[in-house]
Amino acid sequence: MAEYVTEPGGRVPVVAQSDLVVVGGGPAGTAAALAAARNGLSVTLLERYPYLGGLASGGMVLVLDDMANGPEIAVRGLCSDLIGRMEKMGLAVTPPEADRRSDSAMWRKWSRWGVFDFTSQQQPQPIVYASAFDPDGFKRASNDMVEEAKTINLRLHSWFSRAIVEDGAIKGVVVESKEGRQAILGKIVVDATGDLDVAASAGAPHIKGNYIVTTVFRLGNVDVAEAERFEYDEPDSFKALDRDAKRIIGGSWDKWWLKTPLPGVVWCNCPHMANYDGLKVEDQTRADFEGRKRIARLVEFLRGRMPGFRDCFVVDVAPQLGIRQTRLLEGRYVVTKDDVHERRHFADSVARGRDYYTPYRALLPQKVQGLIVAGRHYSATSSAQRMSREIPPCMAMGEAAGEAAVLALEGSVTLDNIDVGKLQVRLRARGADPGDRPAANATFLKAAE
Repeated sequence: MAEYVTEPGGRVPVVAQSDLVVVGGGPAGTAAALAAARNGLSVTLLERYPYLGGLASGGMVLVLDDMANGPEIAVRGLCSDLIGRMEKMGLAVTPPEADRRSDSAMWRKWSRWGVFDFTSQQQPQPIVYASAFDPDGFKRASNDMVEEAKTINLRLHSWFSRAIVEDGAIKGVVVESKEGRQAILGKIVVDATGDLDVAASAGAPHIKGNYIVTTVFRLGNVDVAEAERFEYDEPDSFKALDRDAKRIIGGSWDKWWLKTPLPGVVWCNCPHMANYDGLKVEDQTRADFEGRKRIARLVEFLRGRMPGFRDCFVVDVAPQLGIRQTRLLEGRYVVTKDDVHERRHFADSVARGRDYYTPYRALLPQKVQGLIVAGRHYSATSSAQRMSREIPPCMAMGEAAGEAAVLALEGSVTLDNIDVGKLQVRLRARGADPGDRPAANATFLKAAE
C-alpha cells in the first residue's frame, strides 16, 4: 500500500469573512463569539457538530463546577448568564446560598448533584456554587444567546482542516463540509477547538499531553430516592456494592452516578479509560467500543444487585468521547502545577477558576500573530492542566479572548500589545471576574510574573 497520495490542487471558495473567526463552538468558543459580538464585531463561529456546547452538551459533562473559592464566586459573566437561562427552563439546579456549607444534612441533600468542592479536605466536603444541568438545556440556551447576538454567523457541520498563515500571521481557516472545502477569513482567529488544532496547524509551539478518556452515559427509570436511602441507611451494604460497581465499570470518580434535572435520570461520568490518544482515530474508535462494553456490564449488574436501579436502562451515551487532554499550547507564559496549587496571582490575570488565575500571556501563542487560544488547551504544563481544565474557567478564558479581540481591533494593535488593564476593566464592567483583584488566599511570586 502506498504511504501517501497526491491531492489535486485547486482554489478553495471563501464563504465568509468577518472581524473575528472562532473555531470551536464549545463553551469557550461560544463565550468568545458572544463577547466579541456584544461589542459590535462581526463573528464567524465554526463548529463540527450539529449543536453548540462541546463537551458540556455533546460530552454530557453535566455539572458546571470549579467556580467557587470558598463562599466567593470566582467565575461569573457569560457562564452565570447561561446558568440563569437554563434555570428558567427548569433544566439546571444550583444550591441556594443558604445551603452552601459543610455539614451532614447539606451533604445528603446536595452531594448526589455533584455540587460540592471536590478539592476540599473538609469532611463532608462543602456544598458550593455549582450547577447540575441538562445537555439539551445547554444547547438551547447557547442557541438563544448566539441568535440574540445578531452579528454571529454560526456555521455548524464545519470541520477545521488547516490554518491560513501568511508572513507569520493567521488570516483565516479552511474547513471541510458537505459542500466541500471552504475558506473563512478573519482579522483575528480564536482557537477554541480543545485540541489546539488551529494553533498547531499554524505552527505555534506546543506539547503533547494525555489523560483518561470517558464515554459518559445516562441511565433512566432510576428510583433515586431508594438509591439514596440505601446509601445512607445501609452504609456497609452500599459500600460493598458500590465498590463492585466501580470495579465493573473500570474506574470512576468517587460518586459514579449523579442526579440530573430530569426525574429518574442520572448521569455517569465513567468509565475512566487510560492509554488512549485523543488525537488518534484508532484509539478513539477503540475507546468508544470499550466504553459501551463496560456500560453494558455495569447495567446488568445494577439491575440485579443495586437498590434503586432494578428497572434502569441506558438513555444515551454521549455523542462525543470525553477527551480531557491532548495538545497544550506553549505560549508566552506556561502555567505550572505550582501556579495552580499555590493559587498564584498574576498581574495580567484575565480569567479565574476556583482559587487559581489564568494570565493573559497563557492565551497567546508564540510565533503566530492574530491568534488567541481559549479552553482546556491553553498554555499550561500537563499536570497544571489536569487541575484547571473545567468548563466554567474555560468559558471565562473565552470571554476574555473575545474582549481582547475587540481591544486589538479598536486600537489597531496586535493581540500581544493590547492594554491588559483595559481588558480587565471591560470584563468587570460586563459582570465577569478577570482575577485582577486577588482573593485573600492568593499568593504572589515575583518570578512568576
